[in-house]
Amino acid sequence: MDGSQATVTVRPFRAGDERPWDDFVLAHSHGTFFHLSGWRRVIERAFRHPTYYLVAERGGSIAGVLPLALVKSLLFGSSLISNAFAVRGGPLAADAESLRALEGAALRLMDELAVPALELRDFSASRADWPSRSDLYAIFRRALDPSVDGNMKAIPRKQRAMVRKGIHNQLRSEIDDGVDRLHRIYAESVHYLGTPVFAKSYFRILREEFSGSSDILTVLYDGRAVASVLNFYFRDEVLPFYGGGVRAARGLAANDFMYWEVMRRACERGCRIFDFGRSKVGTGSYAFKRNWGFQPTPLIYQFRLAPGRSLPALNPLNPKLAILISAWKRLPLAVATRLGPLIVRGIG
Repeated sequence: MDGSQATVTVRPFRAGDERPWDDFVLAHSHGTFFHLSGWRRVIERAFRHPTYYLVAERGGSIAGVLPLALVKSLLFGSSLISNAFAVRGGPLAADAESLRALEGAALRLMDELAVPALELRDFSASRADWPSRSDLYAIFRRALDPSVDGNMKAIPRKQRAMVRKGIHNQLRSEIDDGVDRLHRIYAESVHYLGTPVFAKSYFRILREEFSGSSDILTVLYDGRAVASVLNFYFRDEVLPFYGGGVRAARGLAANDFMYWEVMRRACERGCRIFDFGRSKVGTGSYAFKRNWGFQPTPLIYQFRLAPGRSLPALNPLNPKLAILISAWKRLPLAVATRLGPLIVRGIG
């Protein structure tokens, strides 16, 4: 029996699967950075959440992969998520049979673990009988011009003026060796927005696991770090993922300058896609990315729910959560930085 006629089987991820798993992801047209096997170690090390990475095989070769993490929270309940703490990560399969096998295995795992919700993060609502949410997040991606000057000219006039303001303020960027400045700046930035911050160890683990495909760009003003961002690189794409600025950054146009520097450096290293990441619809970051000339593409997250369960309501625009966000902003930064990791690990 040749490989195309062999039965598809699904098994758990095991030691030694890292290379063939990642090779499959890199070769698949819908593979993303968030499908890579390194996320399994990141989630287990940083958050202590159990992972259930599934491998579909046909004739001894990988025919599909599905990264799953079980995220438990006293505040938000439990969910089996593909992929937790990521923009995307739904099942990747070489054919329809392998896709069905992976989804079937995920449903059985959901029942075995008695989890009320299974969440698959993707671009399409391919499962007609599953509830979906497409109005919460959008992703922003755009092709880069081969030249630095071409990328500058592609930025809309008003936003380009902000970049030039940062240049006029004599801001400069450098690649950071450690995560200390990034975490300090990011903690201040998200606290201002009313969002719990991740632990510094999470950023350190990300850099360790993706040491060859990530960097940290920090922006300085008069020798002081005012903005910083952690970037990932996947195939020919750059993904600025965790970034922010101190209070003074806005007046200096430091965030504008920071993302331009990421774009400029990515262009120089041969990247062809700038992935601005996801933003919640109706938020400031959503508008900021539109100002750069990026057009939003809705992210469609689909759910399989246990009987009697409803879609998770982890939306900061929800009036109930808005009260909690307002209260979080009033906490002293030092207190919020200590408490944040305890909360955010349960959001996924």
